Amino acid sequence: MSVADLHPTQMCVGLAEVRSRQLDFSRETPEQRLRYLRGKPVPLARGEGGRLWMIDRHHRLRGLIELDPGAMAYGYLVLDLPGAEPPAVLAELQTRGWLYLYDGRGLGPLPPSALPARLGELQDDPYRSLVWRLKKEGRIDPAPLIPFHEFRWGAWLRRRPLPPFSSTNLSPALATARSLVRSRAASHMAGWKG
Repeated sequence: MSVADLHPTQMCVGLAEVRSRQLDFSRETPEQRLRYLRGKPVPLARGEGGRLWMIDRHHRLRGLIELDPGAMAYGYLVLDLPGAEPPAVLAELQTRGWLYLYDGRGLGPLPPSALPARLGELQDDPYRSLVWRLKKEGRIDPAPLIPFHEFRWGAWLRRRPLPPFSSTNLSPALATARSLVRSRAASHMAGWKG
């Protein structure tokens, strides 16, 4: 399937992770990229006319499509609603907890109709970038069964005092964030390591 035809189920990404994924893709041969994509298929919901919404893999595929606008990926259906128009599909996705309706500034929840139509339209959320970095450092454990796990951590950190930072410069916030995610105040969060 064409990555350009996929519709997001979230409003933002952490651009630090997107850039990291891009770097990985740029170092691969076409065969390596194909093998990787085959091993990481995209979970999909399908509605009327074959329209597809991606349930996961937004960061990877945003990075890929910026490198190769004609990129193809592999996917599998987790929800098939062949006669459902977009509002009905989005309502079902929302019922299942498969939409992230907060923007890059943490405002929301916004209505499902506010979701971007394409991956390239996703906003940057620097807090999501910060959590990606902390997870990469092993300071937060993965929680693959919890939808939007990293965004939940980002929302938690957003409510804490951190120095100004951006997805392109996480350094000012890293020391404080490292301490915060290990604190007792974060012990209720999935993936907390103490």
